[in-house]
Amino acid sequence: MDASLAPDERVLDIWQLKCWMEQEEETEGVKELYEGKPLHATPPYPINDAINSKICLWSGDISLLKVGALVHCTNEAFSDNLQATQRLYSRAGPELRKNLLDNIKSCNTGEVEVSSGYNLSARYVIHAVPPLHTTRFHTAAQSSLYYCYRRVLESCQERCIASLALPVLSSPHYPYPTEDGAHIALRTLRWFLSNSSGSRTLKRVVLVLDTDHIATYTALLPLYFPRTLRHLQAAVHNLPCDLGNACGEPVNPERQIRIIDNPQHSLPEGGDVGAGGGTVETTINMGEHAFSRMEEDVDRQRLLGGQPAYVADPATAALTTDMQKIQRYERLLRRSKTEDLREISGIGCLYQCGHDKLGRPIIVFIGKWFKYNEINLDKAMLYLIQILEPVSRSDYIIIYFHTLTSTDNHPALHWIRQVYDVLDYKFKKHLKAFHIVHPTLWTKIMTWWFTTFMAPQIKHKVFSITGIEYLYETIDPDQLEVPAYITEHDMTVNGVRYYKGCS
Repeated sequence: MDASLAPDERVLDIWQLKCWMEQEEETEGVKELYEGKPLHATPPYPINDAINSKICLWSGDISLLKVGALVHCTNEAFSDNLQATQRLYSRAGPELRKNLLDNIKSCNTGEVEVSSGYNLSARYVIHAVPPLHTTRFHTAAQSSLYYCYRRVLESCQERCIASLALPVLSSPHYPYPTEDGAHIALRTLRWFLSNSSGSRTLKRVVLVLDTDHIATYTALLPLYFPRTLRHLQAAVHNLPCDLGNACGEPVNPERQIRIIDNPQHSLPEGGDVGAGGGTVETTINMGEHAFSRMEEDVDRQRLLGGQPAYVADPATAALTTDMQKIQRYERLLRRSKTEDLREISGIGCLYQCGHDKLGRPIIVFIGKWFKYNEINLDKAMLYLIQILEPVSRSDYIIIYFHTLTSTDNHPALHWIRQVYDVLDYKFKKHLKAFHIVHPTLWTKIMTWWFTTFMAPQIKHKVFSITGIEYLYETIDPDQLEVPAYITEHDMTVNGVRYYKGCS
């Protein structure tokens, strides 16, 4: 143990941590999860005490763990300046960074590189590069993230590493959606530990979580690593229908090709390849490269003399995507009802107050109180769903006060898009007006960009107004609760004249 470390920075042997089998059961994450139709006929993952004894949940500084290998989440050039990275470099000594820059030099997205742990208490450091997530390239990022987790585990197997500290693999600038990423991580880990060779090599895996991910992993871990019959029942109702292939790899219909035996033979009469008694069709998932794009049944298209189709089955693919979105929203809705969201509700930046003159509920969002870089964004999304769900069954309006906000209050555009994509269709359908009060030039540009290129369906519902007085055309003053600082700023800028016309 390094005596130079502070008392709260002592090296921790991972074998002193309680495993998943020994930890107390968290009932909050799995209660009220049996509503609706079961998604699986039988539990996808059976109870396995041997596997459960290998899993640990822990929150803390990963560089302080005494472990066979720890995973360092980084970028392709090893140039990120995150605090976790700087702590790792500091405790490992200059040799680690020198080795990365002079010898390894780079690592492709979805790949890993392994180095010595140097002065760390870990024998190896596995440097992993997760994908940058954007909605447009979600499928590619999904496949790349799977292979990133898989290659971390395979690296342990290749080097006979018995213990692993595994953080959440996600880019800090374009993070992968928390719940979707957790499903991929846990599904891949379950597959690997269920494999005979993987199970024989790896004896302990510590999932190192920060505050943004603890609640999600605590809720999902019993579904992939059940300990009781109650967990099995929860898994039947809550695990997604699509759990990937036998290896846990995400399967996308657009990335499948069909192979017929002996394509040199002519087609049977009628042109039906599958009708011939001597033909065999096999479906192969092509996911080895995260950004590959395959065509369906190219051989058949060529035999017919036509051009190969670039989409396997657009209707099926669209239906699958819609089902996945519905299932994802339902999971988030259940979480919004069961998780403790007081840290978000206590901020007071989002609330419902009164109705407009047409009887529509009013949702108020105070931009100045929304500290984008400080709050738990995963819980913020859950709280948004909790507030909007009751009013979204009929028409409603939203008022966003941009008054006196700073850059700390401005959410990233990719997070706004993520929230917009997660929300169910009914939210967009019943939203009748989105008022932005006291907009700045930045707000107007971002609003125009978002509603033009990302959400044109609601562009006609968004209105920028310079003062509270314009709200009183459709809302009675006693129906609108506004913080005092907003009213004072409005009177400073616009005067008090609007009070006269609203009595």
